[in-house]
Amino acid sequence: MPTNYKYDMRGVSATKDEVHKAIKNLDKGEYPLAFCKILPDIAGGKPNYVNLMHADTAGTKTSLAYMYWKETGDLSVWEGIAQDAIVMNLDDMACVGCTEGILLSSTIGRNKNLITGDVIGRVIHSCVHFIEKMKTFGVDIHSAGGETADVGDIVRSIDVGYTAFARMKRKDLIVNDIKKGDVIVGLASYGQATYEEEYNGGMGSNGLTSARHDVFSKEYAKKYPDSFDSNTPDEVVYIGSKRLTDTIVINGKKYPIGKLVLSPTRTFLPVLKKIFETHRKHINGIIHNTGGGQAKVLKFVKNKKIVKNNLLPIPPLFQMIQEESKTDWQEMYRVFNMGTRLEIYLPEKYASDLIEISKSFNIDAQIIGHVESHKSEEVVIEGPHGTFSYT
Repeated sequence: MPTNYKYDMRGVSATKDEVHKAIKNLDKGEYPLAFCKILPDIAGGKPNYVNLMHADTAGTKTSLAYMYWKETGDLSVWEGIAQDAIVMNLDDMACVGCTEGILLSSTIGRNKNLITGDVIGRVIHSCVHFIEKMKTFGVDIHSAGGETADVGDIVRSIDVGYTAFARMKRKDLIVNDIKKGDVIVGLASYGQATYEEEYNGGMGSNGLTSARHDVFSKEYAKKYPDSFDSNTPDEVVYIGSKRLTDTIVINGKKYPIGKLVLSPTRTFLPVLKKIFETHRKHINGIIHNTGGGQAKVLKFVKNKKIVKNNLLPIPPLFQMIQEESKTDWQEMYRVFNMGTRLEIYLPEKYASDLIEISKSFNIDAQIIGHVESHKSEEVVIEGPHGTFSYT
């Protein structure tokens, strides 16, 4: 079955073309190529400051967490869900140089008949834990509370979202101005960073609808009808061969596949905080490979060809997803980060410093490509499975 056909039947899109069409005429802020919208200093009224506001959720990853929790009783997966939603905000903001003075507020909607108070408590307290951990690295985040609503009529299980606000000095902004001759330093989404408590499969919070239905067995359709849209055709609902508790061996250790897919979206805040101390002014662009996968950068360049010919190795999780789904490799790179989730664009002479800083946090990094002038915008990926072009 063609991949795009499966996406359409499941009601999702890797590129969110309809959403982008709907918002194409909206104001893009003071710097249209910045990774997140930058507003004038409405809060303080000073021209040398700017405001940032960002909202995002953990997406359909919560459906998988719900299933895994019901299967195993493991409440710890909900800690990852809170981190997913937080990181989808804060790491986007970090791409414009923001790591301080951040206010964070949650919006949680649950079906009370399915999601217990223990789950809500774990989500909320894990947010506090994340904030406290980040403060040890000099990342300044403050909880502004939030809203938790019982809305079972419109939420099947639970939806976890956060909104973040920050005010920062205009001179400290990193606005994408990716240049011909820049190299791309790529940081890994997988492994175990010094500030992580276990191995991270590298999944992030994008492509979960595809991964969940393509990897896991049809038995879950009957067991957990609340985990998917009842309007979805049966032929694309849980069509994989794996059970949530089946294991995969990585570096000699067994990991449950369900929990591996639920690996919390890695935050790069501690690494970026350290990088900004010495290299803020040397950086021409930062891209967080979330929705759009390895083609994400297309939205943030003009008349450039981005050549990625030395990506980090594809981790076992994405290898397994491809094997189960039979998705062609070109589409895999469009949907998933494929193991390289953060890109920093800068002159080559500074690359080794960034790689060293990243590896000091036990996060693999390397030069993954370079930038060329071009008549339009294009990403070219050259790797073990072929050469792919995205425009």
